[in-house]
Amino acid sequence: MMKVTIYTDGAARGNPDGPGGYGTLLRCVDAKGTVHEREYSAGYKKTTNNRMELMAAIAGLEALTKPCDVTLYSDSKYLTDAFNQNWVGSWLRNGWKNSQKQPVKNVDLWKRLLAAANPHQVTYVWVKGHAGHPENERCDFLATTAADGKDLLDDSPSE
Repeated sequence: MMKVTIYTDGAARGNPDGPGGYGTLLRCVDAKGTVHEREYSAGYKKTTNNRMELMAAIAGLEALTKPCDVTLYSDSKYLTDAFNQNWVGSWLRNGWKNSQKQPVKNVDLWKRLLAAANPHQVTYVWVKGHAGHPENERCDFLATTAADGKDLLDDSPSE
């Protein structure tokens, strides 16, 4: 199984409901030792930081065309804790309700993320944001540039 590293970041201006964007960097090393990298980003008209953090992870995982061993780095505790503290498992058992018995926010993206992660073995790792981590800084640049761009997309939650 190919090992892939995904770095992600989301940004929102005027959170919530301002423009936002995500940035994603994928890196893998092929059998010959050659490093391959791809970057993804997109901007949205009205969104939240949490939605963009999720979209960054989704974009990276959806870009993979075969099952991989993935280490996904994010500066979002919202994203990493959901898996590392098994919030997602609780949400699934409780019909997408949180511990306060309220509907889970961004359920449309959580479902999309679970589907994107399903074929892979994914380890979620939290990194401190804005702390000089080169890949996190690159993803932050991609996300903020996308948020500040033209021709922004609509972020319409499906649920």
